[in-house]
Amino acid sequence: MKAIQVQVPGGPESLIEVDVPEPLPGPGQVRVKARAIGVGRPDVLIRQGTYKWMPPLPAIPGAEMAGEIDAIGEGVQLWQPGDRVLVSARELAQRGGCYAQAIVVPEDAPYRLPATLAFEDAVSLPNLQLALALMRVAGEVHGANRHALITGASGGVAGMLCQVAKHKGLTTIGTSRSADKSRFALEQGFDHVICTAQDDVKARIQHITHGHGVALVFDHLGGQSLIDGLHSLAPWGTLVSYNIVQGMPSEDVFKVLRNLLGKSLAVRCFSMHTLDEDVSLRRALMHEAITLMAHGQVKAPECQIFKLSQVRTTHELLDRGMVSGKLVMHP
Repeated sequence: MKAIQVQVPGGPESLIEVDVPEPLPGPGQVRVKARAIGVGRPDVLIRQGTYKWMPPLPAIPGAEMAGEIDAIGEGVQLWQPGDRVLVSARELAQRGGCYAQAIVVPEDAPYRLPATLAFEDAVSLPNLQLALALMRVAGEVHGANRHALITGASGGVAGMLCQVAKHKGLTTIGTSRSADKSRFALEQGFDHVICTAQDDVKARIQHITHGHGVALVFDHLGGQSLIDGLHSLAPWGTLVSYNIVQGMPSEDVFKVLRNLLGKSLAVRCFSMHTLDEDVSLRRALMHEAITLMAHGQVKAPECQIFKLSQVRTTHELLDRGMVSGKLVMHP
């Protein structure tokens, strides 16, 4: 079968299409035949060899796959061939493995997919699971100020965060660095989108929130974006940092918090890896995500579809920051 390997870390050229033996399920295992494969930021980190939870080389990247069980091992009772499932690498002992035409996993790893969920939509469920976790750690929003600022609004996680926030009664404000991405984010449901290349971000936030600031900030950019996010918070506000794509902030974050002491602000750094040992909560969040999407309460973002053999193109788009929605590969 075809798979994508990283043998030597590097740029998109490090992603090599290889022929590997088709895996056979052992006792208590199932084989999932891929119908759609998600592409995301952790895959880039594996490709670069910098992922904190890096699998050993040669490694097959890929954190999510939707497809059908086509073979079961001895003793498997939960599944039958033909069952529609999602495989998330968060349920595996080793991250990655989904850039392949098939994968063998323990029978307790997959999630059952309703027939109403398209495979291409299902690979966005881990982003929705993350969004639900982020809202959980941000805590409840009290009082009349119910604005949430979400940076990088055209991205897959940001789009899910927007929908989850609105489901909880929050008004969503997104930031995006181009007019095209801003339009895309508005089409995905944001109440307001600020184009950082054209608008005065601080002034727009003050106008939208009537001078109060926002209750929550969800930031995955880091750098100056994180510092600006702190300044945009209302009293008792919370900023949740879940990545630092643009690097560490150049200012001392604690010093900024002390300078804004009158607001009693909070900062939380979050990773889904916090739930690596909390199986029940992790899986409960995914089941909630499946229910929300299956019932149409949250919609998967528009996806750009590529062939598995075009994997380098998908990573070039990620590296250049030219992704709106979700990148999906067909095997």
